Amino acid sequence: MLLIDQLPAEPEPDTVYAAFETWAGEQGLTLYPHQEEALIEIVTGSNVILSTPTGSGKSLVAAGALFAALGRDECAFYTAPIKALVSEKFFELCNLFGTENVGMMTGDASVNADAPIVCCTAEVLANIALRDGTSADIGTVVMDEFHFYGDPERGWAWQVPLLEVPQAQFLLMSATLGDVTRFEEDLTRRTGRRTAVVSSAERPVPLYYSYRSTPLHETLEELLGEREAPVYIVHFTQAQAVERAQSLTSINMCTRAEKDAIAEEIGGFRFTTKFGRNLSRYVRHGIGVHHAGMLPKYRRLVERLAQAGLLKVICGTDTLGVGVNVPIRTVLFTGLSKYDGSRVRRLSAREFHQIAGRAGRAGFDTVGNVVVQAPEHVIENEKALAKAGDDPKKRRKVVRKKAPDGFVGWDNATFDKLIAAQPEPLRSRFKVSNAMLLSVIARPGDCFAAMRHLLTDNHDDRPTQRQHIHEAIEIYRSLLDGGIVEQLDEPDDAGRTARLTVDLQPDFALNQPLSTFALAALEVLDAASPTYALDVLTVVESTLDDPRQILGAQLNKARGEAVQRMKDEGIEYEERMERLEEVDYPKPLEELLEHAYEVYRRGHPWVGDHPLRPKSVARDMYERAMTFTQYVGYYQLARSEGLILRYIANAYKAVSQTVPEDYKTEELRELIEWMGELVRQVDSSLLDEWEKLTNPTAEETATGAEAEAEERPKPVTANPRAFRVLVRNAMFRRVELAALGRYRELGELDGEDGWNAAAWEEALSEYYAEYDELGIGPNARGPAMLSVQEGSDRWEVRQVFDDPEGDRDWGISAEVDLAASDEAGDAVVRVVDVGQL
Repeated sequence: MLLIDQLPAEPEPDTVYAAFETWAGEQGLTLYPHQEEALIEIVTGSNVILSTPTGSGKSLVAAGALFAALGRDECAFYTAPIKALVSEKFFELCNLFGTENVGMMTGDASVNADAPIVCCTAEVLANIALRDGTSADIGTVVMDEFHFYGDPERGWAWQVPLLEVPQAQFLLMSATLGDVTRFEEDLTRRTGRRTAVVSSAERPVPLYYSYRSTPLHETLEELLGEREAPVYIVHFTQAQAVERAQSLTSINMCTRAEKDAIAEEIGGFRFTTKFGRNLSRYVRHGIGVHHAGMLPKYRRLVERLAQAGLLKVICGTDTLGVGVNVPIRTVLFTGLSKYDGSRVRRLSAREFHQIAGRAGRAGFDTVGNVVVQAPEHVIENEKALAKAGDDPKKRRKVVRKKAPDGFVGWDNATFDKLIAAQPEPLRSRFKVSNAMLLSVIARPGDCFAAMRHLLTDNHDDRPTQRQHIHEAIEIYRSLLDGGIVEQLDEPDDAGRTARLTVDLQPDFALNQPLSTFALAALEVLDAASPTYALDVLTVVESTLDDPRQILGAQLNKARGEAVQRMKDEGIEYEERMERLEEVDYPKPLEELLEHAYEVYRRGHPWVGDHPLRPKSVARDMYERAMTFTQYVGYYQLARSEGLILRYIANAYKAVSQTVPEDYKTEELRELIEWMGELVRQVDSSLLDEWEKLTNPTAEETATGAEAEAEERPKPVTANPRAFRVLVRNAMFRRVELAALGRYRELGELDGEDGWNAAAWEEALSEYYAEYDELGIGPNARGPAMLSVQEGSDRWEVRQVFDDPEGDRDWGISAEVDLAASDEAGDAVVRVVDVGQL
């Protein structure tokens, strides 16, 4: 039965609370005292700041707040920090309140946005608050993970709703809020409602802390022997997490029966990448890996195995998979310091408690354990001293190992301080932007009074507020000078004292902020160009966030190749280093795009908040005619394959949504189909969920092991247009390698079919005896250079070489095995001949 069906006919505070409590009891849930307190405050109309430990049932209180909002016939917004969690919460709430009553807005997906309950990112809610202010139809706001208020880049989005929608009732939730006195007083003053702080230092599952000076393998073996598994080993880089998993395979963690149970649960799961094959080996030993760089299907598999109680150890990063509810009995810190992007520092109290709080899950454990390892060099020194015994001479001879350069140490006292410390007070991160001014100017009323309120009544101190005022004045003047805004001598009928002279696009600032620029930039492309489809993709890629690890790998590769070329040319070291500064990762159309961006920005100043980011990832993969696995290997990005696939999925969505049908040539449609099929075959969940959001059903919102199990994607041959592109890319990949003389790599592709490196070199030597070069430009990869004879079980294909004379009488003949392609999720090509027609 849906929770909404329990809504009483007379939704008074007492009856609403009683109905919710009854429903919870029917689910086998008994409310904790702090949950009861929070829910009583909510149904009676108070704001609530819920600061309770991880695993204490904050989600249930949130459900109660949404239930109460429906009882009052109010619109409620539920915010989460990342899109994946918003989507997860959307389906969860659909199960509670029915699909017709729940909507979602994430910026790249909008479903049932007029529903009485809307799940969204904090940025979406903040922009609605800026656009509509006190007239916004918002009755209740639930802000999960409210400690993101202190995030340097995104914290403004958690603050703006507090400033702009005082008509709403707020529920702010986090396990690590620290002192909230300021928020309690501020919310009461702004909303006119009582604000209740509900905190509980007592965890439903108590934590026990210990500090270990034994090597990590020994610590782990001891924990496993004491039945303290599952153990989450916390690392501060993805590389360390994977290396740890590899090192632990020497420990026999599972019995034969346990390994058989793991194998049965894994079933027919497809490990399709190099990292996946390594992960398969790890999990069959009872060892999981979990970090943000993994493919979603691999993370879900690890979560499913952990929830089934089959993993003894999970090696992961300090994010602990934000929002993931897996049973972890012990959290084992490998250290208490981390590199934060600018320096190595000790963990803050908030970071420590956020991670440690994952130990011991209600319903799974009666206690949780938090264990911290001493620094490795300290452990080794203590071990050496112990071996020397009490003999003073031997102890003096022990050569103590020094800490690594740049190391920031910790000890038991550091650990004790973190345990006792409260999370640091949250710092305001308010900031001014073009989008903020435009949103406020566009809404009815006196925009100057509204901005004055935002700039002088935010949570910053007075000196910082004065800086915001100067920034706002500067932005306003640029809007006036650009003719985007005009100041009115008299207020208009809606009370506006200034107005926009341009129409903002629908849902301004709620979706991809540079989408309108991308549309304008398409006008400058040449539709007749052989690279038109790829140029359209480049325009869209320039509007997406930079995937830093990928771009870094591209830069390293480009510089490595440049150094080798310069060495071959005999260029001296100093000049090589000077020239190397000019080498960058690929940025197609950079000059054209930057000029178009500057022109567009003059008439649309708000895009200045979002810099253009020329780059080539999806295009780079296509132009190199590489499969996903080949691309990951080429740039050595096995630990970031999830990042690559998410980027390709985002590019696919953006091209599909942004580019009008009139601009989509047949080549562009093929390119779009290729991206979509590539993502589906590697991990279909990245697109399946996005595409089913427009029509969620009870089956789609099902949970449990069946829903978590990986569904095999549709056969790759079922999408003929995309499959033809995969075949073309597979054939052109061989042309490209042939043109570059990379016979060893050709042999690796086709050696099993009799075409080893020597065979390729011999066949191509005849071609090069006749021609000086082999073309690999846009014309060489065009559809005219590939002929296909389609059969029921195989295709016969011929890839023609682009020779300099235009004879077109050389090429590669091959067969494409359709059944094997469906099994592999990619075109399985077997070379038959290389030579003259």
